[in-house]
Amino acid sequence: MAPGKKGILERLNAGEVVIGDGGFVFALEKRGYVKAGPWTPEATVTHPEAVRQLHREFLRAGANVMQTFTFYASDDKLENRGQSLRLSGAQINEAGCDLAREVASEGDALVAGGVCQTPSYLSCKSETEVKAVFKKQMEVFVKKGVDFMIAEYFEHVEEAEWAVQVLKTSGKPVAASLCIGPEGDMHGVSPGECAVRLVKAGAQIIGVNCHFDPMTCVKAVKLMKEGVEKAGLKAHYMVQPLAFHTPDCNCQGFIDLPEFPFGLEPRILTRWDMHQYAREAYKAGIRFIGGCCGFEPYHIRAVAEELAPERGITPPGSEKHGMWGAGLEMHTKPWVRARARRDYWENLKPASGRPLCPSMSSPDGWGVTKGHSELMQQKEATSQDQLKQLFDRSKSH
Repeated sequence: MAPGKKGILERLNAGEVVIGDGGFVFALEKRGYVKAGPWTPEATVTHPEAVRQLHREFLRAGANVMQTFTFYASDDKLENRGQSLRLSGAQINEAGCDLAREVASEGDALVAGGVCQTPSYLSCKSETEVKAVFKKQMEVFVKKGVDFMIAEYFEHVEEAEWAVQVLKTSGKPVAASLCIGPEGDMHGVSPGECAVRLVKAGAQIIGVNCHFDPMTCVKAVKLMKEGVEKAGLKAHYMVQPLAFHTPDCNCQGFIDLPEFPFGLEPRILTRWDMHQYAREAYKAGIRFIGGCCGFEPYHIRAVAEELAPERGITPPGSEKHGMWGAGLEMHTKPWVRARARRDYWENLKPASGRPLCPSMSSPDGWGVTKGHSELMQQKEATSQDQLKQLFDRSKSH
């Protein structure tokens, strides 16, 4: 950490709002640097300029945390289902740390090294084997001197506990976020119980990320907070949701939606929706507020602008953005100038422009999770026969 910069716990203990960044895999997939399916972050090595620029845009938007682009950068994921990248997890993780640190040094941002769920856990490997995967990534983060650790995107609290236990050995602060909603993890463990288990495992910051829309995620964190307080424990809270509306999701979240991942754009939250999200998260006592899949820099800027009174600063990106549409006062058309007011945007009901588009979908809901034969992973590419079985099964849903 650069001299003079306050650490993550120092900031949160002082009651400061820490703003996270957004969803790198989705943003970079849309830009042509990440492949949907594996969702692996080899772009840190193959296209560092793209990763660096996205970090820079989130920093300009107001993010205080540059999370290393190391999502799914464990060796077991890089080799899963026919991947042949000829790049090791260590190479990708090291490059991700260097890029995050470079950009963080340009502002008042911290670097967080991130690990996430593994194919090893889904394939029922032992606790020792799964922990070894996390330890290998953690060693890179320690070598590169990240400021704190994040264990994120875990569907099963047990695997998240294992990750936290490993990351704690680094001696650095640990945050842990599950990709769960109010129904709890994939084996039915409630948000409150999940939270208690994460705190007891050693996480100082807990919450949720991904899989659900902002308001659903805030609701889940509230339940986690209730569980921690009822158990007489203490923690800081974080939330980094999707930028998609997901009122029709079941416990598996947006990956069950038929639109996942290439047809989600009609569900995108506006910047004004993000103002509401930031305020609700703050009112819930959450002080680490960011985003995950679907979040672009302008979404994070909206979060930073909504909480500018509490933080005492506006982000550099606000130089090109009038609060609540104030910049429209300079528009040439009078009916557009008439939209330069808060009540217009707060009360807008955006149309989809799709005459036959339903308001909600029916999730697939296959009902399989860790321990089911269909979730056993493999190094070999998915065969045509395996695909045919999946295609046939999907027709019956």
